[in-house]
Amino acid sequence: MDFLNTFSDWPPVNPMAEGRSPNDAEDEEEEPDEREIYMSILWHAGTLAAAYYDSGDCTAHFMPDTPETEQLLLLGRVICDLKPKCIVTSAKQDQNLSDFFQHLNSDGQTDGRLAPEIALFPHLDFGLEVCKQRILSGRFPFLPSTYTETEKILHLSSVIPFDCPFMIRALGGLMKFLDRRRIGVELEDRSEGVPILSLKKYVLTDIVDMDQDTYSVLQIFKNEVHPSVYKMSSSVKEGLSLYGLLNRCRSKWGENKMRLWMMRPTRDQCVLVSRLDVIEFFVTPRNLEIADNLQTCLKSIKNIPLILKRMTLSNTKVSDWQALYKTVYNAVCIGDTCRTLPQTVTLFSCISSAFNNDLRYIASVISKVVDFEESLTEKRFCIKPFVDPAVDEKKRHLQGLSDFLTEVARKELETLDSKIPFCCVIYIPLIGFLLSIPRLPFMQERNDFEIEGLEFMFLSDNRLHYRSARTRELDLLLGDLHCDIRDHETMIMHQLQSLILEKSAVLRDVIEYVGQLDALIALAVAARENGYVRPCYVPTNSIYIKEGRHPLMVFCSGTFVPNSTQSHGKEKRIKILTGPNSCGKSVYLKQVGLIVFMAMIGSYVPATVAEIGPIDAIFTRIQTRESVSLGLSTFMIDLNQVARAVNNASENSLVLIDEFGKGTNTVDGLSLLAAVLKHWIHQESHCPHVFLSTNFHSLIQLNILPDSPMLHYQTLEWCLDGEDLIFFYQLKDGVSEASQAARVAAMAGLPAEIIRRGVEVSELFRRGQAIQCLNQEEKNEKMEKCQKMVSDFLNLDLEDPELDLQKYMTNVVITSPGIL
Repeated sequence: MDFLNTFSDWPPVNPMAEGRSPNDAEDEEEEPDEREIYMSILWHAGTLAAAYYDSGDCTAHFMPDTPETEQLLLLGRVICDLKPKCIVTSAKQDQNLSDFFQHLNSDGQTDGRLAPEIALFPHLDFGLEVCKQRILSGRFPFLPSTYTETEKILHLSSVIPFDCPFMIRALGGLMKFLDRRRIGVELEDRSEGVPILSLKKYVLTDIVDMDQDTYSVLQIFKNEVHPSVYKMSSSVKEGLSLYGLLNRCRSKWGENKMRLWMMRPTRDQCVLVSRLDVIEFFVTPRNLEIADNLQTCLKSIKNIPLILKRMTLSNTKVSDWQALYKTVYNAVCIGDTCRTLPQTVTLFSCISSAFNNDLRYIASVISKVVDFEESLTEKRFCIKPFVDPAVDEKKRHLQGLSDFLTEVARKELETLDSKIPFCCVIYIPLIGFLLSIPRLPFMQERNDFEIEGLEFMFLSDNRLHYRSARTRELDLLLGDLHCDIRDHETMIMHQLQSLILEKSAVLRDVIEYVGQLDALIALAVAARENGYVRPCYVPTNSIYIKEGRHPLMVFCSGTFVPNSTQSHGKEKRIKILTGPNSCGKSVYLKQVGLIVFMAMIGSYVPATVAEIGPIDAIFTRIQTRESVSLGLSTFMIDLNQVARAVNNASENSLVLIDEFGKGTNTVDGLSLLAAVLKHWIHQESHCPHVFLSTNFHSLIQLNILPDSPMLHYQTLEWCLDGEDLIFFYQLKDGVSEASQAARVAAMAGLPAEIIRRGVEVSELFRRGQAIQCLNQEEKNEKMEKCQKMVSDFLNLDLEDPELDLQKYMTNVVITSPGIL
């Protein structure tokens, strides 16, 4: 049936005209987003390839063959980014890869994260030719059903680089794994395969390197336990974080895109500039109304991958059709709006071309075919009049059936016994037409139900139901109308599903570009509300931030003092910050890190002017309140984090170090800190941007570091007002030679006697004098009593029958004052 091909024109579609309000679709219960990643990995002879399946949007991603060292650092980054639930690989694997997986499992157990399952498949399942045939013979709903085998191969060849043998083997192995595990279709018939709605290339290039500690200490993400006590399962919410501050998105696709950008900050200046162009457009006051209108449309973009997945399984609900229609309608509005915007902005141009007539066609077909009002009433898929003549004819028969059956019942009554006062002819789906008469008083037993010429069927609601010659004739003439109509409309629904799946590429584009647009408008809203400025990317290896502000601290304090930052060329690339405790050193370090990070995701930044050179990595060693550890363990954390920066930082890296060496011997910590700084000083022009705060004043007082133009000593202003310590939080050149720990402790509320004792011990230690206990006389007296008690106990005659040892211990030892 080719009735769908006739709906190529575009009528004015309106959700209000389909029997419900625009907000009704939002009230539909959506399934939770349970995204799981299943990954296939192959590595051999310095070549890495990977493929993974995202159950959230039913998309298979592939990473082309990539050079990889024996340390498998790139593979570690990929796994860290994707966090797969299961990794499948060949049972015949390289020893380095085997060791990597063992280390991965051990890391997952020690840091509290659930390590991925490692599934080993026979090496034959990863054969090149076998995997190639598996891919070419796969069932992909996005390919038109009219494609021949040759056309299918050509289409897949345009998407998948078949000249990457390792990648083909990884993707083929992944498809074998999906076929065995039946991800998402465990309860479906075996003929139903795992749906793969699209194939995408996974690229990990131009990514700014950041570890999880950096994300934690900079508070880019912060999960907090949800306070709702009625929740039976564990639940978290976003706390005070950069993501929580910037996330003004209206759709989950925008939230996902913003989180992805933050997880993968980029060095690609073309990408960053294109994002900033969009933000700049929406920050402009005259474009506020456009932003509001687009956000209204973005709010109505529903879960398209879930709907397409249900379509492939022929499990589409009425709510899915409503959500899809509303999504497509609003996507068309977004496309029309973007066509009126400056096409010099890359995103607007992409949306204008991607949101093509296929969207209008899909909306037109759904609008003309689906009867939403009747579908809601019947709770099943129903079509509108004039879509299919056969269905219209059956529905007309069904609608006129009441009067017709009344006439049939009148003729039936003429042939019945005069004792029967009345009768009626009814239609029951799946059973057919029946004659229904009331149960008379004399009809007690089943034998009493027998009526000549009628076939008794059943008794219900004190009425007898029979099949007569006329009802049998009606069954032959009209058939089971309800089932016929349902079957016919189901067939039309399958045709409509196939049509939409063939044009699903435009729907995937909708999700991609809607996510970008939503995230960028959200960043523009945050920039406008907080007075952020557009950063400038410069080719020189420099960082210049004028009057920078910590994006989170400004909301936690009544006033915030901005500070500038400058690091460039071959001079002053190592900043050494000194100053009293609580003067703002750590906040300043995090401020620099956050501003640079925001620039690397294409966001406006909290500053007056920001010029950022190429940044390839951000390394941090900043202690957090959440991870408090003492002694050597703290120093080991220091060493691990700083060692990563020393080994991997380049001239384009940003290194933030706060209080390195805290928790271990002062001499050891100071020595290692000086050695690290000398290492970077000797790198000269290859030295990274280093920002370091320390209370090791000996580092400067003892002239441990050489005179070098690479060093820049800074402090945060403070002064003493009598005994009160006043902080100005203003950065300036110079060195602070005192930590003012006692005064800071007093400000924190520590008792005065403890502070006095601390100052006394510190002064004795500084002069190299012995530190005496405060109550030395009391201690000596107690020692004498202990010695006497021990001597008396040793002189006891334990063989003496008159000695009651228990009584002695109770009366002499335990009750002795000043001993225990």
